[in-house]
Amino acid sequence: MPPAATPGSHHRGGVLALQAIDTSFLPELFIMSLSFLMSCRVAILLASAMAVVVSASAAASAAEPAAARTLRHVVLFKFKDSSTSADVARIVEAFRGLPQRIPVIKGFEWGTNVSPEGKAEGFTHCFFVSFATEADRDAYLPHPAHKEFVGIVGPHVDKVCVVDYWTQP
Repeated sequence: MPPAATPGSHHRGGVLALQAIDTSFLPELFIMSLSFLMSCRVAILLASAMAVVVSASAAASAAEPAAARTLRHVVLFKFKDSSTSADVARIVEAFRGLPQRIPVIKGFEWGTNVSPEGKAEGFTHCFFVSFATEADRDAYLPHPAHKEFVGIVGPHVDKVCVVDYWTQP
């Protein structure tokens, strides 16, 4: 039985005759295939490198919060009309002395309202107390020096507003 004809061939009288195939495109096809394979390899290498960078970045970010972020304890005071400027000055000095008496305080700053917007609602003094951790803040609140300060400021405050937040980069 004569061989079956295949694409690109003829069957002539029991003899299989191959038809001439245009092979001029093969080098270009080979180069395109090789380029595709190389670009896939480069893409895989780049993806692998990016995965390493992303993993390293994620690991650094996981380590950052303790180092880069700060817990801020913001305190705003609106003093009573009956409080004198001497009373307020004594309160400010007592608050300013807390960082020397409470070691968990990482930072402290304060100031008076200078906003031209007129939305302070009587709050005149702002204090920022900074902590490294929530545990530090939690140790500060019941600390005897803080309790003493609360006793000094309490009789002079009409309103107080306290907000704690973690700083964001």
